[in-house]
Amino acid sequence: MPTFFLRYRVVFIVLLILCGLLASTWLAGHYAERRAWEERSSEARGQLQLYAQSLHTLVERFRSVPEVLALDSDIKSLLRAPADRPLRDRLNRRLEQLNAAAGSNVLYLLDRRGDTLAASNWSEWSSFVGNNYAFRPYFQDALRQSAGRYFAVGVTTGIPGYFLSHVVRDDDGGVLGVLVVKLELDELQREWAAQPGVLLVADGYSVVILSSRPGWRFRVLGELDDGDRAELVEVRKYAEQALQPLPSVLRRRIDEGAEWRRVEGPDGSRDYLWQSQTLPEEEWTLHLLVEPQSLVDSVRSYRLAAAGVWMTLAFLLLYLAQRRNNQRLQAGIRERLEREVTLRTAELREAQEGLVHAAKMAALGQMSAAMAHEINQPLTAMQMQLGSLRLLLDSGRQDDAREGLQRIDGLLQRMAKLTGHLKTFARKSPAGLSERLRLSEVLEQALLLLAPRLRNEQVELRREVDAGVQVLGDAIRLEQVLLNLLHNALDAMAAVDKRVLSLTLRRDGDCCRLEVADSGGGIAREHLDQVFEPFFTTKPVGQGLGLGLAVSYGIVRELGGSLEAGNRGDGALFSLRLPLAPTS
Repeated sequence: MPTFFLRYRVVFIVLLILCGLLASTWLAGHYAERRAWEERSSEARGQLQLYAQSLHTLVERFRSVPEVLALDSDIKSLLRAPADRPLRDRLNRRLEQLNAAAGSNVLYLLDRRGDTLAASNWSEWSSFVGNNYAFRPYFQDALRQSAGRYFAVGVTTGIPGYFLSHVVRDDDGGVLGVLVVKLELDELQREWAAQPGVLLVADGYSVVILSSRPGWRFRVLGELDDGDRAELVEVRKYAEQALQPLPSVLRRRIDEGAEWRRVEGPDGSRDYLWQSQTLPEEEWTLHLLVEPQSLVDSVRSYRLAAAGVWMTLAFLLLYLAQRRNNQRLQAGIRERLEREVTLRTAELREAQEGLVHAAKMAALGQMSAAMAHEINQPLTAMQMQLGSLRLLLDSGRQDDAREGLQRIDGLLQRMAKLTGHLKTFARKSPAGLSERLRLSEVLEQALLLLAPRLRNEQVELRREVDAGVQVLGDAIRLEQVLLNLLHNALDAMAAVDKRVLSLTLRRDGDCCRLEVADSGGGIAREHLDQVFEPFFTTKPVGQGLGLGLAVSYGIVRELGGSLEAGNRGDGALFSLRLPLAPTS
């Protein structure tokens, strides 16, 4: 492909990857943002429900307190006789005990004019006793409809609280006074402060009356008209608190009751997920503001994940395309390598065969002198026998001449057997031949070739051979292995006086073991790991190439066996293991 087209192809691929990267990150960010808003909205809705439940539970817990106490006879008696000093003192202490037991903040009793006759805080500096609260809506609601509830800042203490009231009636149904319980809800706000987000409780005027963060209290969420402001001043609902606005701008509507707003709050300008829920019985509204910081992290994570997936996919496609090109290239290279390997394997096998044959010829060369002597002996004997035959024939001794001819025939058969085996052993046989054979017979053939040397060197031969052991292999190659082992044993004993060659052949599980031991002093420990390496020898120069054991090791491995070297007693020990031939 021309360089011009190749360059533009690379540019096109890079642009395609970048476009895909931008598209995937945008889509992932959009999806993550929408899903994150939905999850946050659902979590906020559940959190709001828990807040609403806790607030409702707290109010319900104290709603029945003034109603039950309104039935008390002492309270009615004091309302009928407000000048009874001992009764007032006794009721003050009793309200103090009841307030402590109920867990409320203040319990107090108002007469029909709104004057406080008795209160649980009668002994404190902020005592309600003697104060008039007729202007409070909770007092007016109790007179009109028997019960009332109202949130306001305390006129006496300046502490905001939730007031629950109930009318006290005479036996004939006439109004005697009003019993009130005040809940300051500070403990509830402290529990909210540990929760995430900003919780606001707004009353019917959209004024924040409770908050998990104190700085947000008495902020106005909406607009107060002049009529509302005049009414709030009249009932002193928020006492001297300055009602500051809480500006916010709608950025997005998430779902019903959930919005994304920018709020200018006490903590500065920030974005919030704004969730709302109404409390109809109290005429309040709960607002939960959650900062979307986790939303930004979620969107970033989705975008990074999408970018990673897209880049992985892009590089995977590039990898597959490059792999396909490489496979085509490698297929061509593999074909050339296979042809080269086939050629080199043939050359290597030929060289290996030559090496095995060379080792075989080296073994024959070592036996040449002994073989010459072994052949010269029967030749000399035959020459003497022929001289004797002439004399016997001349003297007419036919029977004696016939016996002499038989002895000559035995000598000739002995020579023919020896030379025939030498010819067979010297033949260059290919590797890979396999036949069932008795290992004891192969051992006897090797000993036949070494018989002259064994006699000349006066070697004591000890044999313990199981003649029934059969293996699969090449008889000539196995004989070459045995000749190498036997030659090495004889060479090792050349310089010692006592020459003992021990041969042991026995079964060993599903294998057979042939051990060749000598009395030649053994192998040096530092040479044990090197004896099967090519061209390693401890013999003097000119007496060995160091190929015999290496070739033997390779032949045994090809037959599925093993060859090990070690020491035993006063000599070396070579152990040959071969698998037994399967029974037919």
